[in-house]
Amino acid sequence: MSHDLRVGEIQEKYITEHEIWQHLNNFYYRSSVATSYKYVFFKALLENLYNVEDELTLSYDQIFYSFTNIYWNLIIHHQLAQSPNKNKPARAQTILQKYVNDYSVPSEWQFDQLEDSLQLKIVHDVKRDCKQNVIGAFYGDTAGVFYAFDIKRAQFRFNRPVYEFMKKYQRVLMNLTNYHLVKYLEKVNEATSTMALLSKIEVISKRSSLETFYKVLTQFEQNRCFYCHCDLSSSRRKTHVDHFIPWSFVQNDNLWNLVLACNACNLQKSDKIASRFYLETMLIRNDYLSSNINEPFYFRTYENTKLIDLYDYSIMNGYTTLWEPKKVIKKKV
Repeated sequence: MSHDLRVGEIQEKYITEHEIWQHLNNFYYRSSVATSYKYVFFKALLENLYNVEDELTLSYDQIFYSFTNIYWNLIIHHQLAQSPNKNKPARAQTILQKYVNDYSVPSEWQFDQLEDSLQLKIVHDVKRDCKQNVIGAFYGDTAGVFYAFDIKRAQFRFNRPVYEFMKKYQRVLMNLTNYHLVKYLEKVNEATSTMALLSKIEVISKRSSLETFYKVLTQFEQNRCFYCHCDLSSSRRKTHVDHFIPWSFVQNDNLWNLVLACNACNLQKSDKIASRFYLETMLIRNDYLSSNINEPFYFRTYENTKLIDLYDYSIMNGYTTLWEPKKVIKKKV
């Protein structure tokens, strides 16, 4: 059985888009699904496409942080069952519920509202108990062509053609996965409508607050709107942390994709892509931040080429309306 595998090698390094779609159709429509974990795992992979190392590797900690975050917000925050057997809940559900009980965590809290140390403990336990079944099962459903893994060495590596495919069709794949996750949850949660579930699933990974990033950005930037250059120092309430590439596409909070914006620009830009001029400005900004911030975590896997790829692939995925602010204040020299 694939879920018992401890090591998996990439079975086909030269694979066409047509063949990848065939494997995905097998995953979506033919694989057995006893809990929601396969869909959650694939969502975690999609969320981390731009966090890979040079050899297309991802750490298990990175994968399972996203996996745990999604599960927490499904199970605890939204109180959605993940298995049809109420007497035998998914292992991740048991782990998370124990932490809620042991630490008296309010059920309305999202995962990022927990103390960092507690988040790490929970991720460690979920990773320890779920990694073999989750990674091996999805590996089997996709015939071993999506990635290689080694449970003992905690290594995960994308197959390059599959990785490029996932970037190219990222939005389609996220929407497909959300849809199948919703259809599954609809079966195991009584009296929950498709639309109500979909609205929860689409924002399941969104942070409750970007305040931490705001504090970092204000230390190193001149408190001016990234887009129109207006002064932001007068009111915190009117200052926003904006995802340069819209969150609806990248679905991950990385400092290298976040900027300070005024209320007007943030609302006007909304879910659009800023014009390419701002991409060039963003690359310069990131070079400055990466050289001046002492915490290496923020830029550990960042390269300028990743942001350029993300910008180009977002347009390929339908974000074709290029936005610019109505009025730009000339910077003082």
